[in-house]
Amino acid sequence: MKKYLVIALALIVGGCSIAQQNQSTETNAARRPKIIVGITVDQMRYDYIERFWDDFGNDGFKRLVNDGFFARNLHYNYMPTYTGPGHAAIYTGTSPAYNGIIANDWYERTTKKMVYCSSDSTVAGVGTASAAGKMSPHYLKSTTLGDELKLFTNGKSKVIGVALKDRGAILPAGRSADAAYWFVGAQEGVWATSNWYRNELPQWVSDFNASGKAADYMKQTWTPYLTPDRYSKSSADNNPYELPYKGTIRPTFPYVLDSLKALNGGYELLKATPFGNTMSVDFALAALTGEQMGQDEYTDMLCLSFSATDYVGHQFGMHSMETQDVYVRLDLEIARLLKELDARYGKDNYLLFLSADHAGAPTPSYTSSLKWSAGYWKSDVMEGELNAFLQSKYGEGNYIESEVNQNIFLNRPLLEQKKVDITQVNKEVVAFLSKYDEIMTAYTTEEIRMGAQDPILNRIRLGFSSKWSGDVIYVLNPDYMEYGRQGTTHGSPFIYDTHVPALFYGFGVTPGTSFEAQTICDIAPTVAAICKLPLPNACIGQPIKSCVK
Repeated sequence: MKKYLVIALALIVGGCSIAQQNQSTETNAARRPKIIVGITVDQMRYDYIERFWDDFGNDGFKRLVNDGFFARNLHYNYMPTYTGPGHAAIYTGTSPAYNGIIANDWYERTTKKMVYCSSDSTVAGVGTASAAGKMSPHYLKSTTLGDELKLFTNGKSKVIGVALKDRGAILPAGRSADAAYWFVGAQEGVWATSNWYRNELPQWVSDFNASGKAADYMKQTWTPYLTPDRYSKSSADNNPYELPYKGTIRPTFPYVLDSLKALNGGYELLKATPFGNTMSVDFALAALTGEQMGQDEYTDMLCLSFSATDYVGHQFGMHSMETQDVYVRLDLEIARLLKELDARYGKDNYLLFLSADHAGAPTPSYTSSLKWSAGYWKSDVMEGELNAFLQSKYGEGNYIESEVNQNIFLNRPLLEQKKVDITQVNKEVVAFLSKYDEIMTAYTTEEIRMGAQDPILNRIRLGFSSKWSGDVIYVLNPDYMEYGRQGTTHGSPFIYDTHVPALFYGFGVTPGTSFEAQTICDIAPTVAAICKLPLPNACIGQPIKSCVK
């Protein structure tokens, strides 16, 4: 009898163990979404959500805000606030000082040439034979969320980057991605990649390029989506603060794309219209289907960047009807994307997050008319005067090797030849720059390395590279920029360039709103926490705890 009791007990315990193991397996499989969709809106200010709220439908931005988590006080914690660094920071969880992408372009001392953040002379384009295909993430020094996802699943997960801009596709997707695709304009009008990722286009990309979508969008006319009275929050359509398309006299609706094509870069023109964003969604959905993303037990990742908002913002400025209209139309595209994700995966089976690579400044010529302290800067005048000053102290010579992104590169070989202490010269340059009313402050490399409690200096430090940055970095006053008097730009350490939205929606997200101070580096660890994934290897951010279930 005792023997039978032992056997029965063993069967019960064994059955419970098997049941627990099955339950554990089921729970583990449910710990991650079928797919992660990361969205970057190029040059999106935080206040656009509030400013255009009444113009949005219920299924795009409003759905993300009302049913998701909104981090309302999230900022870039470094300077310069440019496109390349912004896309890298979102997905690496770290700043340019650690991920290597310190600008869109930077000066290389050894070759005395400018370097583009995605350029790579060692690769070839796939889908294009032009120089636009010679791109890769080889300057990216840290891993992205996608890289860590690929490593975590031993390569089973798929990671795809999609953007009109090459850097907007490449830097989020990372070094191990299955592919990054960007739109090659000019006379081609095709989506392409490089052999960093693959040696030929998959059939679905070839089919998309052959479908004639780019040509169809080029036949469109851009007219206001809303009725005229709905644009009262924007400046008048015809004003002196916006840059017209080439071949036109005034920056006013309607824009007949086919008639503007020849003088505005051919298919490049699509990037500067809402139709570029629409085509990006078309291509992203084709990628989901063509790559069968989210269809097995391994989480996949789509990195989608909307670039047209940046082109429109630069050209027309933040107060233009064109900017309002491009966001109203983007809201429709986000709604379309969400509807497709619902249908493919179910509302609770995907995680989506949305932020921006930087915000954007008000147009100084416009704010000057409002009696703001605002204006423009010409660095080439300063360069000449600074070189003359150094010549007066140290003799003839070209002491300024380059000036780019408010970085001053001194001619180190010349200073060594003259046996001049570069540390002392750096201090003299900082003192010289103080005479310009447009410059708020300047720092030497020594000061930047040391760091301080100064918030501006700390933002410069987090965007600084001992290898690539200049000997002296200066900061213009708020609302001053080196740019034309029409349209706008970005890059400063000030609120108008650093404050961006951060929205999380879907799988593993606790709906709500937070006004806690967050940085752009907190997005990647938040996504990693929700999906139970490793952090990118140089991550300096922290998860937003109130967002994570």
